Amino acid sequence: MRLDKFLCHSTDLSRSQAKRLIKQGQIRVQAQIIKDAAFSLNPEDQVYWGQDQLHCIGLRYWMLHKPTGYECTHLETWGSYPSVLSLLKVTHADRLHTVGRLDADTSGLLLITDDGHWSHQITSPRYQCTKVYRAEIATPLTDVEAAKTACLQGIMLHGEKQPTRPAQLEIIHPTCIRLSVQEGRYHQVKRMLAALGTQVVHLHREQIGTLILDADLAPGQARALTTAEVQQLAEPKRIP
Repeated sequence: MRLDKFLCHSTDLSRSQAKRLIKQGQIRVQAQIIKDAAFSLNPEDQVYWGQDQLHCIGLRYWMLHKPTGYECTHLETWGSYPSVLSLLKVTHADRLHTVGRLDADTSGLLLITDDGHWSHQITSPRYQCTKVYRAEIATPLTDVEAAKTACLQGIMLHGEKQPTRPAQLEIIHPTCIRLSVQEGRYHQVKRMLAALGTQVVHLHREQIGTLILDADLAPGQARALTTAEVQQLAEPKRIP
């Protein structure tokens, strides 16, 4: 880990403040003053700020049952709705980010972390990480088989240059469907269903990759992911 990143994970310092301290010669690694912010630490290295030894807060991974009425924004961002990060009562919540986004009127599984590389593997369309949504729709689909075929073949959405990747459509009952997609375009599920002739009344995400939202996790509640869950989500199939 870079020295400046270590400081950010072990103190309340911003990245710019950490770099300034390092440049000023206030940080020691073992007994040596290091003035290079990009200095690479070994796991056994001891880092000191003055006489105080610093200890890194490890990377964190959370599953949140997102309720409606919250936005996927940073804590310091003011929007029409409060940030979902305000639901997590943890230290340094301002350093966390959501893995992708859910609209304010959408509920369900939301992952939260401070590991940018891990979140990229889940959100990048180059990695085939499936997201599963359940949607209540205004009117039944007029031709279910044609809709399923269209999803599998890809739908050309308005304003897009490429059709959607193959998606799987399942009918739960006439006004409730389940849609599995492998990308995250802007309002993708809502736009796909609009192209199929209906409108979304409510949207709920049930699953990301192999991870299914806990049935006993109430809206607004969160839990830490296990090491196995983190590793499973970090190993999607990459598209060449």
